[in-house]
Amino acid sequence: MTSHPFYLDCDTGIDDALALAYLLASPHADLRGIGTVSGNVSAAVGARNTLDLLELAGHAHVPVALGAHDPQAGSFGGGAPWVHGANGIGEVTLSTAAAGLAAGTAAEMLVRLAHEHPGQLRILAVGPLTNIAAALRLDPELPALVQDITIMGGAAFAPGNVTAVAEANIANDPEAAAEVFAAGWDVTMVPLDVTMSNVLEESHRQELLASSGPVPRALGEMLGYYFRFYESQFGRACSAMHDPLAAALAVGGVSAAVAPVVTVDVDTTSGPGRGQTICDLRGRYMDYPEQPGARCRVVLSLEDDFAPHLVEVLLSVSESTTAAAASAVMSPA
Repeated sequence: MTSHPFYLDCDTGIDDALALAYLLASPHADLRGIGTVSGNVSAAVGARNTLDLLELAGHAHVPVALGAHDPQAGSFGGGAPWVHGANGIGEVTLSTAAAGLAAGTAAEMLVRLAHEHPGQLRILAVGPLTNIAAALRLDPELPALVQDITIMGGAAFAPGNVTAVAEANIANDPEAAAEVFAAGWDVTMVPLDVTMSNVLEESHRQELLASSGPVPRALGEMLGYYFRFYESQFGRACSAMHDPLAAALAVGGVSAAVAPVVTVDVDTTSGPGRGQTICDLRGRYMDYPEQPGARCRVVLSLEDDFAPHLVEVLLSVSESTTAAAASAVMSPA
């Protein structure tokens, strides 16, 4: 079974925690480093959450580097506590990990890993793209060293979730996103079109809570907070599956049914379209013929329901974790 070296760039809120757990459980992912960026929470809080989750899962050896606090233009807006809780993980308290941050910035870590694994490193970016753009500026040859990049972000046909047209990860740093989409590498974009169409239900959350593993139980607790936010979107206790779906697509755990390869531009103006991902989907009426020069695969739908697969993978995380680790999880405040 082939395992690929991965770099994860995240803003560890609740769905980032699900994506991290998924990668740790997947036999197809060899997680070599993680960088954090401000988005759901500040980069520093995201790093703390990531370190604590890694220790809970028995993977404290994975290095975590602190990334950008502010976007390229403006400053960090304070995150989304109404979605993820003030601490980013649904007000669940985890024991503080003994491991500290890796030396250097997230962008420096990414460049180093790309040189250590030329042509093999794969990137999963599930937060604003500030660190990825910074890495491109550090090493303009980065796209030639990276196998591919999967981005959770944007919207094709679907409405945005922070403005009428803009999705949060892109909207938080449109300038960085424009750089990343314009770089010469193979991109898979996992937009709201597919992440809002695949829903985790309360029955799935109860399966996680009933687990004997500390990681699935902690995730189940976090999801209680997340579900309460999404109840206003769906009218019932459930949630979209943004970041874990991107993780599953990146490692091949699920397959896309409709995923045309098209050109994608990002609106960096100051008008109402700021942060919109403009996907050239004019070929939909002819089953998306090839677009010369296009390198962005935009996932619009999946072959199968994602939730059962996600739960199965999450339940396998850290089954052998010690009882001491299990006691590190506390109920939400």
